[in-house]
Amino acid sequence: MKQPTNAPLLSRREVIQKATALGGAALAGSAWVAPAHASTAPETKAAKLGFIALTDAAPLFVADEKGFFKKHGMTEVEVLKQSSWGTTRDNLVLGSGKGGIDGGHILTPMPYLISTGAVTANNIPVPINILARLNLGGQCISVGDEYKDLKVGVDTKAFGKALLAKRVKTGKPVNAAMTFPGGTHDLWIRYWMAAGGVDPNKDVTTIVVPPAQMVANMKVGSMDTFCVCEPWNRQLINQKIGYTAITTSELWMNHPEKAFAMRADYVQANPIATKALLKAVMEAQMWCEDPANRAEVAEICSRRRWINAPVADVIDRVKGDFDYGTGRVEANSKYQMRFWKDHASYPFQSHDLWFLTENIRWGYLPPNLDTKALIAKVNREDLWRAAAKELGVAAKDIPTSTSRGVETFFDGKVFDPASPKKYLDSLSIKYLKNA
Repeated sequence: MKQPTNAPLLSRREVIQKATALGGAALAGSAWVAPAHASTAPETKAAKLGFIALTDAAPLFVADEKGFFKKHGMTEVEVLKQSSWGTTRDNLVLGSGKGGIDGGHILTPMPYLISTGAVTANNIPVPINILARLNLGGQCISVGDEYKDLKVGVDTKAFGKALLAKRVKTGKPVNAAMTFPGGTHDLWIRYWMAAGGVDPNKDVTTIVVPPAQMVANMKVGSMDTFCVCEPWNRQLINQKIGYTAITTSELWMNHPEKAFAMRADYVQANPIATKALLKAVMEAQMWCEDPANRAEVAEICSRRRWINAPVADVIDRVKGDFDYGTGRVEANSKYQMRFWKDHASYPFQSHDLWFLTENIRWGYLPPNLDTKALIAKVNREDLWRAAAKELGVAAKDIPTSTSRGVETFFDGKVFDPASPKKYLDSLSIKYLKNA
């Protein structure tokens, strides 16, 4: 039985490092060719998949609990809780052969940040492949009850003034918490603040806090606002500590969020097993999307082995019902998380390009990065299409393009994947690396 190869050869690593120095584009080892033999049996039945305690990891929970992994021949899959996104990164770098993981639930930009070496020890690249998107939307930005009278929403101008007044009065920084530098939550809270003229590099201090520790830190006053997935925003309200300012789809309707990703060497060594994992996750996404299953999805998420939170903190928002804690209540909200509907599972390359552009905007990646070549190495939408075909997914549910087209944000900004520089130039607050 062929096992994952977790340690790249030194010569290959040298090639990757040289490529990164030239723009990080020519990553090696992420392509595979289907074997010539006709066997459809997975090369290995094993995979170690990581997750963070968030409701958008539900497809992995459901694939495990409902037997979708086993259905597709992956009988030795371990779905393992990670304490933070930094831990997820470190365990992906290690790989399962060295006590880490092969892949799993991840913030969409992280495979790119890891593949370029931007966030790894000694900046050594570790090629990662995105196989699917796990969900659209479903994140929230929360604010402490200290600002309840403001009823903060998409407009951050008044909130920015309040934060300035507090900073002047106390002489201490005001903090905005996110979960990983350059990750989705970092980018949502930066976009939200910057759109209202609040400079996230000068007017506030952005801090990294693991998702499950957000509520406790808000309770002791460690931050004034944070961005994270559920159930932590709802738990903040239930504990009467703060309220929901916005759901992130109010910034960008049906935005891409988490991804299902694997180490590229696992994908290369185990193409059939990779596709089996992907099919299991896709079927779980379909199951999670069904409104008839949402209450059970919430119950599964709440279990000790997964999120370990009261069902009351989970169920409303999994079902799509939002009580913002300010008197604003929306049932079956259009901003609810999507697992399958609206092409939620398909990893549009155009969306990866937006994340790379925003990481360039905030100085996490260099402006001269060859984004097209990098996306071609990291994004494996071809595997998604192959898995969809084998699952018998309806044609209407398989996008005909790798781009979702022009995207419009709440503040009127427009991202045209054909012209990312035009979008970047339109943003008044940015910090380009080496600029």
